[in-house]
Amino acid sequence: MAAQQQTFSELDHAKQPAKSGPEPAPVWLQRTSLVVLVLFCFYIGGLLTVFPWMPRYWDHNGWLLAHPAIQLALDHGWVRGLVSGLGLMDIWIGVSELLHYRDYRGN
Repeated sequence: MAAQQQTFSELDHAKQPAKSGPEPAPVWLQRTSLVVLVLFCFYIGGLLTVFPWMPRYWDHNGWLLAHPAIQLALDHGWVRGLVSGLGLMDIWIGVSELLHYRDYRGN
């Protein structure tokens, strides 16, 4: 009788899934996505930080010349500073992701 109870107990464990969540991505894919994210953050952050202070791209933009009301709003210094601040935050996000990266490995 004891052998029969042990068999039922083993069957119950066999029916239950071993893991509750999906498998983590391979380590090479995790690291590649980190590199892509960090490069993207640095690139976009650099553009947002520098472009508001380059007259060729900010003041003489063809789209802005066609929309004078928007150009009037974007000519304020605080708007340029806000856009540059967003760029610096984006660079900071890239640095933070780089410093806090951990590999997730399956058990």
